[in-house]
Amino acid sequence: MNATNIIKSDFLDILFDGRNKDYGAYDLRRSEDRRVRNAIIGTTSIALVIIGGYVLSNKLMAADMHTRKDVAVKETVLKDLEIPEEKPLTPPPPPVTTPPPPAASSIRLTPPVITDDDLVRAEDEVPKLDSIGNKSIGVANIQGDDVNGVENPFESGTGVGPVVEPPKVAEREEVFMIVEIMPSFPGGEEALARFLQKNVRYPRLAQETGIEGKIFVQFVVNAEGKVGEVQTVGAHKGGGLEEEAMRVVKLMPNWKPGKQSGRSVSVRYNLPIGFRLDN
Repeated sequence: MNATNIIKSDFLDILFDGRNKDYGAYDLRRSEDRRVRNAIIGTTSIALVIIGGYVLSNKLMAADMHTRKDVAVKETVLKDLEIPEEKPLTPPPPPVTTPPPPAASSIRLTPPVITDDDLVRAEDEVPKLDSIGNKSIGVANIQGDDVNGVENPFESGTGVGPVVEPPKVAEREEVFMIVEIMPSFPGGEEALARFLQKNVRYPRLAQETGIEGKIFVQFVVNAEGKVGEVQTVGAHKGGGLEEEAMRVVKLMPNWKPGKQSGRSVSVRYNLPIGFRLDN
C-alpha cells in the first residue's frame, strides 16, 4: 500500500493489508460497531418494555382497587364444644358362687354275729336293703341335709363325690424392720424409762455373782400395738438377766403401732435393758 492509499484508508484496511480478508475476521471487525449498536438498542428496548409493563400493571391494580366494591365480611363464631356426658361404668356382675353339695347321710354297718334272738339289740340289727336307700355305708348313723341320702357317685357312674373345700391357711402378716413411723411406747421414751425403772427387779443370782450388763430384747409390735414374740439377742449374760428382761417386756401395755404408707403394720423392735450393780 502506497502513501496515498494509507491516507485514504482506515485503520482496519491498514491492519489487514496483504492478508486474507475473506477468512472472516475482517468482516467481523468491519461490522463490530453496527452489532454493538444493535445490541445496545435491543437491550434498552427490552428494559423499557419491562419497566413500562411494571408501571402499567401498578396503575391498573390501583384503578381496580378504587373501583372494587367492598367485600362483605362475615363473622364466624365457633360453637362451644359439647362434651359428651360420661356414662357410668356398669359394675361387673358378682362372681357366681356354687353352693356346697348337701351333706350325705350314712348308715352304720353292723358286722353280722350269730347269737340268740333274745340277746340281739335293736341297734345291732343288720339294716335291711330297703331302709338303706341312697345312703352311704359308714361307721355311724348320720343324718345329712337330704332325707334319703345322696346318690352314690360310683353307682351312678360319675365317680365324683361331694366336693369338700380344703381348710384355709391363714397368711402370716409381714413384719417390717424399718418403717416410716416406728412404733413408740405410750408417753414417749421418758415414760418407757420410768416403766423399766419401776418394774425391773435385779435377779438375786446375778447380784451374788456380780453379773451385769445390757440385755437386748427383740419383740414384735403388731398393727394393733400389742407386744409379742419376745426374745433376747446377743451374747448370753446369765444369772437370770435374760429372763427378767423378757418378763418386763411382756408386762408392757400396748404401744403405738408403726405405720408404713399410712397404714399400721407389724414392726420388729429391739430394746436394750441395762443391769448395773451399785458398788
